[in-house]
Amino acid sequence: MTTDLGRADAGPADAGRADAGATGARAAGTGAAARARRGMLDAMTLRASSSVFVGRDAEISMLHDALKRARGDEPAVVLVGGEAGVGKTRLVEEFTSGLDGDARLLAGQCLELGEEGLPFAPFVGALRDLLRWDGRDAFAGHEQEFARLLPELGSTGPPPATELSRGYLYDLVAGLLAERAAERPLVIVLEDLHWADRSTRDLLGYLVRSARRAKLLVIGTYRSDELHRGHPLRAFLAELDRVRSVERQELDRLDRDATAAILTDLLGHEPTSVTVDHIHERAQGNPFFVEELAACSGLDDCPLPDSLRDLLLARVDRLSEGTQRVLRIAAAGGTRIGHRLLAEVAGVPDVELEAALREAVVAQLVVAEPDGEYEFRHALVREAVHDDLLPGEQVRLHARYAAAIEADPTLAGGGRAPARIAHHWYAAHDHARAITAAVRAAEAAGQRYAYAEKRRLLERVLELWDQVPDAADRTGLSHLDVLESTLSAALHAGDHDRAMKLARAALAEVDADAEPRRAAKLLVRRGKLFRTFGKSDGADELREAYRIISGLPESAERAELLADIAGAMASVDRDEGHRMAAEVAAEAERIGDGALLASAALTIGMCTKGIPGDQGLARLREAAELAADAGDLTLLTRAHVNLSDLLFEMGRYAESAEAARRGLPDAARIGITRTTGVYLLANHAEALAALGRWDEVEAICAEAARLDPPGTLAVPALDLRARMWLLRGRPGAADAAARAVAFLSKPYLSPWQRLSLQELKVRAAHDVGDLAAAVAAASVALGDARLDLEPRYAWPLLVEAARAAAAAAADDAQLVSLVRRQARDLPARYPAEFAGAAEVAAVLAPRDDALAAWRAAVTARRADGQRYPLARALLGLAEAAAGAGERATAAEALLEVGAIAGELDAAPLRAEVATLARRAGLRAAGAVAAGPDPLTAREREVLRLVAEGHSNSRIAERLFISPKTASVHVSRIIAKLEVTNRGEAAAVAYRLGLLTGD
Repeated sequence: MTTDLGRADAGPADAGRADAGATGARAAGTGAAARARRGMLDAMTLRASSSVFVGRDAEISMLHDALKRARGDEPAVVLVGGEAGVGKTRLVEEFTSGLDGDARLLAGQCLELGEEGLPFAPFVGALRDLLRWDGRDAFAGHEQEFARLLPELGSTGPPPATELSRGYLYDLVAGLLAERAAERPLVIVLEDLHWADRSTRDLLGYLVRSARRAKLLVIGTYRSDELHRGHPLRAFLAELDRVRSVERQELDRLDRDATAAILTDLLGHEPTSVTVDHIHERAQGNPFFVEELAACSGLDDCPLPDSLRDLLLARVDRLSEGTQRVLRIAAAGGTRIGHRLLAEVAGVPDVELEAALREAVVAQLVVAEPDGEYEFRHALVREAVHDDLLPGEQVRLHARYAAAIEADPTLAGGGRAPARIAHHWYAAHDHARAITAAVRAAEAAGQRYAYAEKRRLLERVLELWDQVPDAADRTGLSHLDVLESTLSAALHAGDHDRAMKLARAALAEVDADAEPRRAAKLLVRRGKLFRTFGKSDGADELREAYRIISGLPESAERAELLADIAGAMASVDRDEGHRMAAEVAAEAERIGDGALLASAALTIGMCTKGIPGDQGLARLREAAELAADAGDLTLLTRAHVNLSDLLFEMGRYAESAEAARRGLPDAARIGITRTTGVYLLANHAEALAALGRWDEVEAICAEAARLDPPGTLAVPALDLRARMWLLRGRPGAADAAARAVAFLSKPYLSPWQRLSLQELKVRAAHDVGDLAAAVAAASVALGDARLDLEPRYAWPLLVEAARAAAAAAADDAQLVSLVRRQARDLPARYPAEFAGAAEVAAVLAPRDDALAAWRAAVTARRADGQRYPLARALLGLAEAAAGAGERATAAEALLEVGAIAGELDAAPLRAEVATLARRAGLRAAGAVAAGPDPLTAREREVLRLVAEGHSNSRIAERLFISPKTASVHVSRIIAKLEVTNRGEAAAVAYRLGLLTGD
């Protein structure tokens, strides 16, 4: 896949996300409101709950391993910790819902009643489950003792007089559980151990230490963020860690992919990458927070739901007033803040500040970092505390932060100081200072290639422009200057939707007569954007830009703009692009500009890469060397895109993968991962797919999806992901293919994109058995496309079209004729193209010539080296060999296909192997050997009559059997041949030679 982005736009850049500003409403409260918050914290009633369970494979595996040990009479204890809402209960529920029928589940929960609360609460719940399971007989002989825990058992007798009596009760509980576990595995779940009273901890400790041989698994859960330094459970857990049967499992927050899966389930559709990033950044992988944020409207910019805010502030309300004040000040500073900066803004004595911070750290709301900074344990806690500030408090605090950092930038780490100053002046509503600070911060971001941050900062300048009367004097820029810089940053950041609007606004503001170079540059950018969004090929804009600059005197600026036009035109008209690039090369030689020479060489290489031989490859390598020498990383990444593309086309797949991989770090370094970077990712994945490294391919496609590339830049990764899912039989494969194929509705796509998506459309329809749709899609694709523009993508399309035509009922003569005609005229230059031509010939070969044609196709596929296409050719060879009676050849081919299918984890291909083996009377894949034909002699007679078009009644008359018996024979034939109707049965039997020799 080759990029047609042209030379990337120069200009200031844009970095990480500026600290989020927020507006607040009310001050932190105590009393009744605080008590209500605390109650809600523990209830945690969700308004939205995800049905998917993701990101916990290792933890589930650990629980299953523990149960396996318990089944072997080795008692096991697993203690699952994690912060509130991280998914401890969900993990346990998922595990217990999958228990076999021979395992029994008992469950109980601790209550938040403190040390003086209800003793043994979780064990009471577990024993009550046992009572429901087995009735009073389970407690026979000890009803009075157990009645102390279960009053429903009757009278308890006199109270215990000594500690020995309590030990006796522990022994009874342990003995009862061991007795029940001797019959079948017993799983005991004890939830919320952070609220456990001493009696519960003592009984659990006794049970853990006393259990010797029993099919017993105990699972306990606790909130790790509740375990302050003096919490009694901390010491208890430390003691249990020394017991061999005990394992600890701390649940981490979920990663971004898991957040995306939860959002997809909750929303009922796949969210945009921007939405996933925004929610994941705020929720930081806490599933409960993800669900709560997903429940609010306006996912990308919604305030905290009231219920979630109250839950988060409940723990803040428990702190002293001094600590709450320090947290409010810290919250205005951001999620992470240095001690010196906080001390400067807070203005309180060190002893008082340190005491407050120590209380916040002990409460596990803040984490003290080794570098002297403090970080809110969760970003949403900071957001909630900040929102709780009164409006006046927010303004004053942000102004103090801005003034402090301006006076001493080292307070904010130096490099991040400009962005922090701009954010704080903006949040303090000081527009005059905010606009100048934003311009300085944008310049600093540009020096770090931080394009997204630069765009956001410049957007703020545009927002404030009309609110600051002397904005031009303060910033030293015109409004058009800011528009143009924002456009450049948006292009670099891959925010092409916004770039399109900015380009329109800038073109409306520019005077082309007074500033022709500026007007031409804006036209080039709009032309590229039109192509990115599939609106047009952008050629009109490019030619108009060329016309404008043609009358200008020669200069370095004119040559650089001409290089940009030439690079973009090469993807539309190679001859015109080549001519323009030659002009650039001549000008670059005259002025001695290495970067321009590299750009010209790259464009010429793009225009000549379709010529067989190494001419185009040499040009592209020259361009890469020149770009490296000039230090132009933008050109160097484009060179790697085109190098990897040409190497793939030439069948040098390992070199192609390496060329794409080499370009990725540079793309990330200069912040163009959403533009040029997505082509590098797609080329890397495509080469790995050819080499059979499909797991890596799926990972790269997921990475590309996370980047959320704009417009048609998303096509390569979407196309490849859909193919992987189809070939592996993944759930959702048809939907993935439909999302990719939807781009065919665009008014313009690059020829290679259109051909590739048309092939995908034919393949997807064929794979689901919709042959009519496959034939229709193939007919449209071959009827309206100039295949000779891109032979690399045209040959795979012809192969799929031929397969669709051959699979159609009685073949589709019109489509067959069209495929033959296109194949006759289409050039084949490289190994994959020669192999495509051989496979088309084999698919359409007459039956008598099929075996030889498929042998030639397999030979060509081996020469090319791609794993999956080789497997498909071998499958065709096996079918032709079976039809010709060469059963050993068929068996050998199927054996190799089965091995490749296993290597690639291609489930549909494995199914095809098994089906063909059964149809041809060859024992199943993996160990294919000659065996009896699948049909009996009588079924062969019936099948011959079916093939001649006879009805069941007519078959019955001819064979002197009843119509019902004829119907049974036909049904069995259809089942044995694994087809869906009589016509398919006859066609398959004919191709496999099952009707010959009788």
